[in-house]
Amino acid sequence: MKILVIEDEKNLRETIVDFLTGEKYVVESVFDYNSALEKVCVYDYDCILLDIMLPDGNGLSILQELKKMHKKDSVIIISAKDSIDDKVLGLDLGADDYLAKPFHLAELNARIKSIIRRKQSDGDTSITLENINFDQDKRKVFVYDKELVLNRKEFDILYYFITNPNRVIYKTTLAESVWGDNIDQSDNLDFIYSQVKNLRRKLKEAGAIPTIKAVYGFGYKLCTNNDE
Repeated sequence: MKILVIEDEKNLRETIVDFLTGEKYVVESVFDYNSALEKVCVYDYDCILLDIMLPDGNGLSILQELKKMHKKDSVIIISAKDSIDDKVLGLDLGADDYLAKPFHLAELNARIKSIIRRKQSDGDTSITLENINFDQDKRKVFVYDKELVLNRKEFDILYYFITNPNRVIYKTTLAESVWGDNIDQSDNLDFIYSQVKNLRRKLKEAGAIPTIKAVYGFGYKLCTNNDE
């Protein structure tokens, strides 16, 4: 799951990024309004942590821009401005939650998980696709009730596929979602081929019904029996 941290306070920003990275999220961060606006215009995120008071603009304007673009990114406002007016305005503009500074990182993580579960899985932490059961919170995958052992990136790749079944996934889209936008600095995407190849082999050996197929010139597709 991909998180964007928009926070101008360096120490807090780095602390949040380090913590969420340790919790297995793909995390990106910016410290000013213009950089934040560029990010949300170009990339999609599962959750955005948004500070209101930025050095070159108001974080609430980011919410307005997201609304104009009809984007579905979840947003948690994190701000020392703990006034009722700010909370109400932020929620009216589309924010999903409001967390006043200072806060415990464990609470922040709980809020993120709650929002993502609510939006992506209707409150359920597991996803079932034919004979694959995928538990997001426990980071476990089962095929025919037998656990499938995956490394971290294989798990993240399968999560992206399983939430987008029977759709062609471009290599660049997959890379940005699993590795973050630092992927722009890579010369090629050959490493994705290796990860997907290993994941495909493990699914096949476990007897998974959905199969990952290569779409020449584009990327990959997780195919189910319902795919026509």
